[in-house]
Amino acid sequence: MQQRHGRLRERLETVRARAAKSSTWRTSTQILFRLVNKDGFVPIRTRLSREDLAFLAGAREEVIAFADLTLRLVDLHRPQEAGGGITSDPDRPIRRCRACMSRWPCPTYRTITEALDP
Repeated sequence: MQQRHGRLRERLETVRARAAKSSTWRTSTQILFRLVNKDGFVPIRTRLSREDLAFLAGAREEVIAFADLTLRLVDLHRPQEAGGGITSDPDRPIRRCRACMSRWPCPTYRTITEALDP
């Protein structure tokens, strides 16, 4: 288990480092959207660094993997009604996470929503 944790952590750190070294395309894409031709493509000429190419080479698969991971975490960390607990408002019982049993919303769910909500 420790070895698996190490490999996973190494993969995540590699993805983060590769992304941090690559150039951001945020401002460029705003301009590029205006250049879409009648065929739906943007003919571009640009200079890409080795870091940009390394990031772009695996970006699609890594984004899919992160989306899958996040979906699995959201499915795992979801609320369930707390049964038999003491509550001052019987119409609104205390809710807990199905996975970690923390009060809802649990720290994992809060972290995901904070990272993904703009």
